[in-house]
This record gives sequence, structure tokens and C-alpha cells, in this order.
Amino acid sequence: MSFQYRKSQIAIAVATVVSAATVAALTSTAYAAKPAGKYLSGDFHNHSTCSDGSTSVQKKVKKSMDTVETPFGLDWFVQAGHGGNGNRNCLLAEDASLATPAYPFVEGQGPNTRWNASIGAAAVKGVTPSTGATSTTAMSADANPRMWRWQAMQEYQYPLLEYLSVLRNQPIFIGLESVVAGHEHTSMAVITGQLPSALDNVVLPSAPPYAALGSAAAVSQWSYCFDRGDTDNSRGGGQGWDCSVPGSLNSANADWNTTAAKLVPRTGGDLTATVGIRGHEKTVEGIKWMKAFHPKASYYVPAHLERAGPFNPAGNNGFNVEHLRNFNNAGPEIAFGMETQPGHGASDQRGEYAPRRNLGGTVDSVGGTTYGGTGVYGAQIGGVWDALLGEGRNFWFFASSDWHNRGIFQGDDRRTTQDHYPGEYHRNYTMIRTAGDTKVRPQHIVDGLRTGNTFVATGQVIDRLAFVACASYPGAARRANSAVEALALTAARNNTDVDVPGCATMGEKLQVRPGAEIVVAIVVRDPSGPSYSPYSFPNPSLMQIGIEQPMDHPVLDHIDVIRGLVTGYKSPDAPDYAGEWPRNWLAGYENGGTPSLASVPAAAKNTSAAMIQFFNKNNWTTFPGDRDYKVMSFRVAGVRDSQYLRLRGTNLPRSTPWETDADGNPLPDLYTNQAGYTGVPENANLKITCNTVGTNVPANSTLYTGTGIDGCPNHMPVVSGQKYSAFDVASWADLWFYSNPIFIEVAGSTRVAGVK
Repeated sequence: MSFQYRKSQIAIAVATVVSAATVAALTSTAYAAKPAGKYLSGDFHNHSTCSDGSTSVQKKVKKSMDTVETPFGLDWFVQAGHGGNGNRNCLLAEDASLATPAYPFVEGQGPNTRWNASIGAAAVKGVTPSTGATSTTAMSADANPRMWRWQAMQEYQYPLLEYLSVLRNQPIFIGLESVVAGHEHTSMAVITGQLPSALDNVVLPSAPPYAALGSAAAVSQWSYCFDRGDTDNSRGGGQGWDCSVPGSLNSANADWNTTAAKLVPRTGGDLTATVGIRGHEKTVEGIKWMKAFHPKASYYVPAHLERAGPFNPAGNNGFNVEHLRNFNNAGPEIAFGMETQPGHGASDQRGEYAPRRNLGGTVDSVGGTTYGGTGVYGAQIGGVWDALLGEGRNFWFFASSDWHNRGIFQGDDRRTTQDHYPGEYHRNYTMIRTAGDTKVRPQHIVDGLRTGNTFVATGQVIDRLAFVACASYPGAARRANSAVEALALTAARNNTDVDVPGCATMGEKLQVRPGAEIVVAIVVRDPSGPSYSPYSFPNPSLMQIGIEQPMDHPVLDHIDVIRGLVTGYKSPDAPDYAGEWPRNWLAGYENGGTPSLASVPAAAKNTSAAMIQFFNKNNWTTFPGDRDYKVMSFRVAGVRDSQYLRLRGTNLPRSTPWETDADGNPLPDLYTNQAGYTGVPENANLKITCNTVGTNVPANSTLYTGTGIDGCPNHMPVVSGQKYSAFDVASWADLWFYSNPIFIEVAGSTRVAGVK
């Protein structure tokens, strides 16, 4: 239900003061005001030439956080290359435009310059990776050594990031995309020591060197201890690092390597069949280590977790639902979410998910592909994410760019056949509270991520969201829809959240009496200006249904409200704790069919989850003072069971061919994936044609840094003379946002134990 109102009505509603007696009726717990905060956008998974990216750290930071050369303007940024090792000195900039006093441009050197040609092989520490943790051969003995990530982060990357953070007066710190023992990859950080307050008044040097005041020793030690790609045994190059975890077996574990002082899962013979299981156990130990030593300064968020397929007991592949539960059990304030909306959005296989991707081309990425750019764990109503929320876990939805390169284009080109820059397409909007501090610090960001007060949006489909649920009771404690809408509108316009007794927002728990009515208000800003897309021609996905909408001016079509019941935590020894997502999920879409949750094991689903409300231009209102703001509300009557509510929205109407089904659910992205796979040639699945002929369509060989490309670009796949939507055109055509949930705990029903 939604209401049209005048500005005067909004002012009256916002000014309404709830009496102390009413507050007591609305909530069963004492009310404490939240510190003021703002939603700030950021990215925590991206790459430079420190690992396998194509740009220096300086260039990536400038592209992502500037509003001059590029408009992306992220508010916070985490540099997070792969674990393991690398041989390039990513501190060296591409050209003089990136030079700074302490890190000048070095003629003849750049981000692909190797360590031996810049700092000298003798400066590289640790033992060679070729013979693993039993080796005693110094890395520096190699004429072209690879540097362990722990050393690169501690001694080289962190000082540069600290310097750039002070120089730009922006929060920039270091994390890691860990190569996960037993699994694939995880975005993580330990921020202890990074960007200390002593930097607030520091005077930067006018020439090299720069001596860091902070330290990345904590995250560097974690990388040495728990990253699967690190087979060094030097204990931090003589720093004496010990990877023991209080209360664990440690040296009593058969996989413990005494020289390295860490777990190194053994292989060979019968051991190989369980290397994934023992690798998972090591990874859980890594979370326990963070909880023991850095409990508030760590996060651990599995990245593109469906991509590598289901868990493989004999290898290091994907994540099943039980592994996510194990992580969250080991460190609920550390392993608090998943990056189920992956980067690589412009790849020939969106997200780099693919059928028959693994184990010799026989096993799919989980779900086979992405769905509107999101993995099946997050995209499927009633699937893995809903299963975890249905336990009442603090387990949140995140996204990232996973920036590496532009595919066939140069790094400065606005077109791409691989990745979008951080902030260009994917954005995490996280509530950051500084509690009166004048600066946003890494701790504020990690605290914000932990709360779950985050929404994720692609392609600027929205850039503001207020999502609030308030309790209402008969009589003096009754809340009108218009009053709650007004609260949400004020919050959205101020880029903050609602802080009112008896109300809750994303990541929070609203405690109510049985029979309470819940008033839910949603306000989004659908920005009317241009997005960051370089394309101005009509969206080919919408052209199929007669909608002529410029790619760089997307319009939010609708919002879905999804509800699920909370039934409590599952016991690790219960039969519904563990289960693999069906390997043939994608086959359910063949011939226009839909796969059924009936085939999903009980551990990986929540059958109570369902769409309960649908809003679009027919039943939302626009705020008269700024028509970019869309306002809507509804009531949930007489609640008896604990539950949660979450949102998703898109620029695509229901039943958009090859994009959404009749209920608005995202369809597999297979139909815009150019790449082939085992048994299927490239271009075979393409369905959406692109027919606009423009006057500003640069050649692929031309470096194009502008916008306003007004016709189907030349890098689109062509079949029998016809261009088809794929690569970045497909990603800019298909936009989504997801909110994290609001939990409602009903007295006498299931306790939502994992959420405050």
C-alpha cells in the first residue's frame, strides 16, 4: 500500500514524537540511539600487478576514487590481490601523471617491472615456492625471484597505500583475496595496525623514501599462516611467526609442519582423497586465529563462491552451504557474509561462471552461470542465502568488481570485454558510523560491513536506499504508513538510516509482541542523470519489448519484497546441516522450464522464502520535491512467527525475454555469454540482438575514453551478420540491486540469535 502526500504532511509526520509509554509498547528492549552515519560506497576485491591485475596500485586507486579523470568516486577502497606470490613490483607507476613526491615515476620502469630489476633479488625473503614448506632454498637465490605476498604487503604495498590514503585524505587499506585451503577464494582483511590516528597530523615527505607509521604485519602473518598459495616456511623471513591457534591441536595435528609452524595439508596416496576436507579444517583454523587475536579487526567473505563448482573433498574447489555455516560458527563477527554477486561482469562468461567449468570439464559452476549477474546462492529465492537467513544468522550479501583488466581494450578505454573498474559498475553501499571522529578509518568500515547495513547496486540503478520496518499496535501505539514513509524519505534524502524506537533497518532485529502489525517503508533514489555506462544507444534487452531506453539512463522498473521464516540454527550433526546444490541446476531451464527447489537438499534451502510484495510505477509514489525518489510502503498484519524481509530490484520488467521470468526472477546469463564450453561452441547461446546503428561507434583499435557511444559497438559478437548482446553491453543492460535483510523477532517464537 502506498500514499500520495504533500510536503506539509511529510513535515508533520517527521515531527511526530512518540511518547515514552508508546515506546515501551513498541519494543521489549531498552532503546539506545545509534551514532550518526552515512552510506558510503566501496570495493574490497580487486587486483593490480601485485598479483594478476594489469595496472599499478596508483592507477587503480586513481581510477576508482577520483571524480575527475573518471567519475566513479568510491568513498573507501581495499587493495586485495591474490595470496601466494608474484614477481612484479606493482608500486611502479605507468607514467608521470601518476607520480607523487614519495613515489616518483621511474623512467624505463613500470608496474610490470620485476622485483629483481627494481629492488634486487637479494631483498626478496623466504624460501622458494617450487619445493614447498620443506624447502630451505632462499627465494633470493633465484635470479628472477617471486616475492611472497606476506612480504609484498608488509614491506611494499602497505606503505604505499598508507601514503596514498594520507595524500588523498581517503580511507585506503590492504586486504587479500586469499587462495583458500580446501576451497577457491575469499576476500578478507585484518586491519590491525593500518592507518593509525598518528597519521592525522603527519607531514608527508617531499621525496622518497616514505616511512610508514602503521603496519600490515597482522594481515601479512595471516597470509603466511593460512593462505593455500603460501608454501613458505621462513616464519615471516625470520620474524618468528607461529600460526598456532589457542585451544586447537596445532603441533599435535598430523598436518602440522614444524619448520613452518603452520598447517600444511599433506598429499599423496590415500591422503589426496581428503585434501579438501583437511584444507577446509585449516581454513576454519584461520578464522579461529582472527577471532582469537583480531576479533573486531577482521572480516572473511568468500568470493564468487559458486564459480569453482561444488566442494571437492579431494581438491580445492567450491563452497557448499555447510562450509559457510562452519565459517560463521567459528567466527560469527568475522565470517559474516558472501560475495555472491561476483565481478568480471563484462566477461564472455559473466562472472567467469560456466557450465562444465571444473574437474576436466565435467562439473558446472554452481548454478551453471550467474543470474542477472548474481550467483545462484544469492539469486535464487529460497536458496542458500535464504537457508542461512532462515537460521537467523548474520550472513550478508556483498559484491565486488574483481578488477583485473579491460579484456581486448586498453586499461583507459571505457569499453571492456572483461572487467569494470572498482566503483564503475558494482558498489557496496555500507552504513559507516564514525562516532564523532573526523575521519573514516578502516575500523569504521569493517564495523559497518559487519552490521549488515549494506545494499548492493550495479550500474547505478539506484544510489540511495532507506528500508525500514516499524512495529505498530492498536491505539496510541499505532503507526500510519505515511509516518513511516516520511521517516524513510528523510533518511534516504540525507543518505542515512532511520533511528527511531520500535523501528529497524538492514542488518537489524525488530523485537515485537505476538500479533503486532509491521509497517514497512522503502524509499529509493533512481538517479535521473547519466550512469557510468559509455553507451547511449537504446538498451537491446528492453528493445525486445518495445521500450526505448538509453543504456546510460537506466530506469528502475520494479522492486520485489521477499520474506522468509526464521526457524533457528541447525546443529552440525543434524542431517539438514550439509548438502550440495544440484549439479544439473542449469538443465532445469532447458526448453523454457524452471528448476525446482524440490531437487535441492534441505540444508541448502528455505522453502518458506517467497516474494510477498511487488512495487513499480503503478503503486509507488514520487516525492514532489525530487522525483528521483520513489516512496512505497505496506503492512504485515498480525505477526506470530519470527521472520525476515529483504529487497531486490531491477531495470528489467517481468517477462523480459532471456532476462527475467513471469515473476521477475533473473534468468540464467547464459543467453548473453559469448564463450563456449565443453560440447558447445562460442556464440551458440546468444539470443538478444543489437540493431542500433550510430554515428559515434569507435573502432576496437581506437583508445576511447569518452562516453556517448550511440550505436552497437564493434566488439559485440556477430553471427551471420547480426550483432548480439554480450560483454559490457549485456552487463549495462541488466542491472540489479539487493538489500540485506531486516529481521523480526516475535516474542515466544524462534529467537533470532545471530543478530542484535
